[in-house]
Amino acid sequence: MNNIDFSIAIPTYNGEERLPKVLERLKQQICTVYFTWEVIVIDNNSDDKTVEVVQSYQANWVNTSSLRYCFEEKQGLAFARQRAIKEARGELIAFIDDDILPSLNWLTEAYYFANNHPQAGAYGGQIHGDFEVKPPDNFERIESFLAIREKGEEAHLYQPDILSLPPGAALVVRKQAWCENVPDNPVLIGRVNEVMLAGEDYETLLHMHHSGWEIWYNPTMHVYHQIPQKRLEKEYLISLIRGCSLCICYLRLLKAKSWQKPIIMAKIMLGSFKRAISHIIKYQWQIKTDLVAACEMEFFVSSFLSPLYFLRHTVRSNLRTSLNK
Repeated sequence: MNNIDFSIAIPTYNGEERLPKVLERLKQQICTVYFTWEVIVIDNNSDDKTVEVVQSYQANWVNTSSLRYCFEEKQGLAFARQRAIKEARGELIAFIDDDILPSLNWLTEAYYFANNHPQAGAYGGQIHGDFEVKPPDNFERIESFLAIREKGEEAHLYQPDILSLPPGAALVVRKQAWCENVPDNPVLIGRVNEVMLAGEDYETLLHMHHSGWEIWYNPTMHVYHQIPQKRLEKEYLISLIRGCSLCICYLRLLKAKSWQKPIIMAKIMLGSFKRAISHIIKYQWQIKTDLVAACEMEFFVSSFLSPLYFLRHTVRSNLRTSLNK
């Protein structure tokens, strides 16, 4: 089939209750007559009625775009996105999570931003939190772990070298930048089953960045992240933050030279240790009673442990490789 201008990929796992809201919002996108586009639902091995939901929408889909369904058995967000890249016919590919609701002009703003920034290999916009219940006081200090991004009204470059990057929850990538630089077998695959290790978004973006592509923030693209009450519970947030932090060392070492790696690991551990001590001095007993302070402490501790986690993972990988020879 002929290429089109823009593909929207929705990776989902057991998304039968969430998908309808996203698909309804995409049906309502405005000012899209000047380019061609499609929607692809990537079913990441769901065992609910996700396929039936998509089929019901396909029967009544709008004529200005197409809605396709793909099943990806290999579970993990990274694998779902790899499948989306292979299936997409668009030169631009947007990944929208199944709990993200885009504004009605999101697609148009995303399309024209790429035209005006040809060196942008990837870009994200403003992600606002749409909370089921009111978050706790000072939640803005940790809201970025829930992919919330409100970084002002001016477009600007992200800073990948310090891991300042857009989340994958509502990310647009240029297919050329992905296909030429992102490996087919990523190390970080996303949260699968009980494993909360994250970083798959950043791993992809760092590969693009190290190849010379720019990563941008576009403030005219607005989406709303649906955040249920359970995602504000302490157990969930601690697990989430731990997964986001344990991958820090791997990400910082991604393109580092061999002689740089011990230095980077030492800096990570020393910096995290200093921040943890300062945090304890500042909040003392509140770390046990204050949700935000506890989450921040988990970030410092897990960041400190990330070099050790990286070394353990490396040793295990090398051992498996040796045994398989």
